[in-house]
Amino acid sequence: MDKQHELLQETRLFVLDMDGTFYLGDRILDGSLEFLDAVRKTGRDYLFFTNNSSKSPEIYIQKLAKMNCRITRDQIMTSGDVTIRYLNSNHPDKTVYLVGTQPLAESFRAGGIKLTKDMPDLVVVAFDTTLTYEKLERACTYIRNGALFLATHLDINCPVEGGFIPDCGAFCAAISLSTGKQPKYLGKPFGETVDMVLDKTGEKRERVAFVGDRIYTDVATGVNNGAKGLLVLTGETKPEDIPLSRVQPDGVYASLGEMGRMLLELS
Repeated sequence: MDKQHELLQETRLFVLDMDGTFYLGDRILDGSLEFLDAVRKTGRDYLFFTNNSSKSPEIYIQKLAKMNCRITRDQIMTSGDVTIRYLNSNHPDKTVYLVGTQPLAESFRAGGIKLTKDMPDLVVVAFDTTLTYEKLERACTYIRNGALFLATHLDINCPVEGGFIPDCGAFCAAISLSTGKQPKYLGKPFGETVDMVLDKTGEKRERVAFVGDRIYTDVATGVNNGAKGLLVLTGETKPEDIPLSRVQPDGVYASLGEMGRMLLELS
C-alpha cells in the first residue's frame, strides 16, 4: 500500500476546509460530494472547518445546501466558534470590542460574549468584510490603551474566483504596525482548534486528518498538533510551493475527488 492510501486508511475523521477545498466561491469542486459519499461508505466521518469568520455557521449550512450538500450544525465549525469557546474559557465575563460582521456579532452574543463599543477588556479582530476606518481606529486606540489583542485566524488573503481579497491577517498587520502589539491568533493552525475538534467528536488525535488547500493553516493544523495534515491542490497552494514550505504535508492529493476514489479502493 502506498503512502497516500495508507494515510487515508489510518484516518477516521476528516476535518475539511471549505473555500478552495470543497468549493471555490459559489462553485462546488468536482468530486467533492463523491468524497463525502466515500467517507460514509467506508465507515468514516467528516467535519467542515473554515477559518473564514465573516459568516455564521448557519449561513455556511445554507450555502452548502444550495450545492446539494446537506449538513447539520454539529458538522461545521468556524474560527469564530473556537474564539467564542476560548473567550468563555479564558476570559469569562470580560468585555469585547469586535471587528467583525453582523452575523459574527450575533454568534458572539448567542455564545454569551459581552460586546461593547466602549473601552473593552479585549479587542477581537475577525475577517470583517464590513471593515471601516472607524473600526480600525477604535481597535488601535483600545489596544494602545491596554486591551488584549485577539484574532479569529491568521489568513492573510481569502480566495475568491479570479483571485484573492484581504483577510483577517492583513487587517491585523495594519493594527500591529500602528500599535506595536501582536495578536494571539486562534483558528487553524493553532492547538485550540484541534482541542475543540477532539472534544466535540471524541476522536483520537492520531486518527484525525485536517484537509485543505493551504499549508500554513489547514495542513499545519494537523502536522503541528499530533494529527495528520493533508494537502489538496485545488486552491491556493501549487505543487512548486511545497518544497519551499517549512511545514511539509503528510500527504498531497490532486483533489477531494481523488481522495474519495482512493478511499473506495481501500474497501
